Amino acid sequence: MEGGNGPSLQLQQLPLATAAVSVQPHTDSFSYKENLIGALLAIFGHLVISIALNLQKYTHIRLAGSKDPRAYFRTKTWWCGLFLLVLGELGVFSSYAFAPLSLIVPLSAVSLVASAIIGIIFIKEKWKPKDFLRRYVLSFVGCGLAIVGTYLLITFGPNSHEKMTGENITRHLVSWPFLLYMLVEIIIFCLLLYFYKEKNANYIVVILLLVALLGSMTVVTVKAVAGMLVVSIQGNLQLDYPIFYIMLVCMIATAIFQATFLAQASQLYDSSQIASIGYILSTTVAITAGATFYLDFTGEDVLHICMFALGCLIAFLGVFLITRNRKKSVPFEPYISMDAMPGMQNMHDKGIAVQPDLKASFSYGALENNDNMPEIYTPATLPIVQEQHGSKGVSVPPYRVLEHSKKE
Repeated sequence: MEGGNGPSLQLQQLPLATAAVSVQPHTDSFSYKENLIGALLAIFGHLVISIALNLQKYTHIRLAGSKDPRAYFRTKTWWCGLFLLVLGELGVFSSYAFAPLSLIVPLSAVSLVASAIIGIIFIKEKWKPKDFLRRYVLSFVGCGLAIVGTYLLITFGPNSHEKMTGENITRHLVSWPFLLYMLVEIIIFCLLLYFYKEKNANYIVVILLLVALLGSMTVVTVKAVAGMLVVSIQGNLQLDYPIFYIMLVCMIATAIFQATFLAQASQLYDSSQIASIGYILSTTVAITAGATFYLDFTGEDVLHICMFALGCLIAFLGVFLITRNRKKSVPFEPYISMDAMPGMQNMHDKGIAVQPDLKASFSYGALENNDNMPEIYTPATLPIVQEQHGSKGVSVPPYRVLEHSKKE
């Protein structure tokens, strides 16, 4: 009896063993392969975005410093930049469907590294070796640190993968760790918004922390939408779940409000400060949201978590050094002296100071928010006009361009 029942018992146990193996969604090698695909897509997307933004900025600067009457949207270079921008955003968007959220978010440092290198290439200055080392050594050190940090992030990043189905996302959405995290985030966001709107606390940390809190919800919803789209393309339709449209609406809404606060911050503070502080705050809050919502670090050992944190710190330091080397904005731009114009009031006449109009057009030599303009083109000035004033044959001296010092 035992010999006759032996083969039947083995045949009955075989499907159980196969089912136990199929419970694991991915093997380790396939998980690392997905991490690599997501990281490469994110790096490619951020590189293309950086090229696109610099190309569009170059178009605006060239039109501003020339006599070309065309609008920026009538140039081929601007449309080429727009196409590359859309391509880069699609690359970053699709990367969230393959790799964990905590791995993709810190890779935005690649965009800052690329912008620093492209800026040095585009700025064709005549400099001496000493000036070059003094001016750009911090940028190169920062780029090196950011690359090292990116390598550590990819190597020791979280390795948790699950299919972004409607059931899984709903289960994460109603889990008590994420509900607690959302409660704390809403309270902090309301307090910051109150101090910003009612108490006029226009500090850069306050504004960028508002951006970071909104951005954490943006990346959480982006990963959900991108993952459900990829699962739908693979054959398991997920578009009939209401959670997909909830995540889509939240993604669009948080992105719009995030852009609004960023625009307000850009009006008050320098772009280099916004880039460095915003990257550090947004990355930290987004990693916390990903670890809470998607449980990115579940099952990871202490060594991998510590090395991942070290990679983040090195990337933070690299971004800080890159942005620290940016030029500070000049409070007073060159303008045309009023005392050289016939019939006009002198700047120091009767103690009345005539201030230059910083909102003036480019024809008066006052440039507003032109980071790299003096390095490529010189400000446009009024043409030299000689008028007959007084006796014949006596010409009025041409207009002179002076720089207003802080003492004046």
